[in-house]
Amino acid sequence: MFFTAGASLIVLPALVAALPHPPSFITIPLGQRPRVQRGSGIADVTAFQASIARTAAKVERNFAIYEKNTGRSLAGPRSLRKRAQGSDPLIDFMDTYWYGNITVGTPPVTFTMDFDTGSSDLFLPGPDCGELCSPFTVYYPNASSTSKLLGQSVGLIYGDQSSVIGTTYSDTVSIGGYTAKNQTIVAAQQYSAGFEAPTRVSDGLMGMAFGSLGQSTHSPLFQTLVSQGAVPEPVFAFKLAHSGSELRIGGVNSALYKGAFTYTNVTEPAFWQIAVDGVSANGTQVLSNVSAVVDSGSTTISGDAASVEKLYAAAGGISIGNGTYAYPCDSPPNVTFQIGGKSIAIAPEWINGGFLTDGDNGEALCLGTISGSGPSESFWILGDVFMRNVYTVFDVGNTRIGFADLA
Repeated sequence: MFFTAGASLIVLPALVAALPHPPSFITIPLGQRPRVQRGSGIADVTAFQASIARTAAKVERNFAIYEKNTGRSLAGPRSLRKRAQGSDPLIDFMDTYWYGNITVGTPPVTFTMDFDTGSSDLFLPGPDCGELCSPFTVYYPNASSTSKLLGQSVGLIYGDQSSVIGTTYSDTVSIGGYTAKNQTIVAAQQYSAGFEAPTRVSDGLMGMAFGSLGQSTHSPLFQTLVSQGAVPEPVFAFKLAHSGSELRIGGVNSALYKGAFTYTNVTEPAFWQIAVDGVSANGTQVLSNVSAVVDSGSTTISGDAASVEKLYAAAGGISIGNGTYAYPCDSPPNVTFQIGGKSIAIAPEWINGGFLTDGDNGEALCLGTISGSGPSESFWILGDVFMRNVYTVFDVGNTRIGFADLA
């Protein structure tokens, strides 16, 4: 089943030695999510604010799942639902994910998947999914000799009212050349309009957080690979960029980073949640001892409204409402996160969400991609805007995250 809080997994040397020769290709190229800009670099504020609401809704949903699965509450008050209801229904929830390929079944069928470190379930369109699933590759359990019906009914409900309703099966799943046996899959009987093509390019979603966030109450795929001794190391790593983005399974790609990794322990193995020592803006530390989630399934960086207001006050930002800020385009905020003794600066190109308008004095204003709509006080979401600045390794075996400078 899934790992409980505080548990760590040790891969015995004998088990690693028994692995077959690893495949020569263990990297999954990742497609890039759309940016929240119109043509010519003009910021789309409506899309940006909808993205913020979706992130908040996902975290709120996962708070509830964690409490249901463990009987315990994650830190922080539940304060998201009102914001989540303001999301734009025309903006697909799934465009906040990075996607690549896996294979499922015997014989194997290739599916394009969103890889999300902020959730835990794996779902695919099932044979009874209907018209909304018709543009996508469908998982047919009867066509796979390794498929078994588990029969648990699962409803994956998202805060923007997008939903997946399905039934659980187990089957063989391969990713990056490594294979998990008897992996639990949710075969969707229904996709809501929020997952409709063409705003969504992937067939399904693969959650990469810990099992305590899973609605199907079974081990997430990567944890299954680790427990079955199918990967040489119990880690996976991301590089997110304009081009050359990739997910590496069972190790790291030494060509994509330089220097040593700085590691920090996961404080609560549900999300990939860590402690941030401090946050600085334009050389001034404005926050300390912040809890944050590293989430490949979120586009922006978001925090509680009061803390983000402090950050932009130190950086010369201007509130434009709903937790959203602008700044003079020729003076982007210099924002740095201190984690485990390492300073991670957010590059100006990722702070910039696009041209917004001309200010009262004629200076050009740009949309800031750090927003004040986090789930609770001192609980931040470090999404795409953060992860683009570092090579990030997620260490399941030691329940920690490592950061290294990009090569």
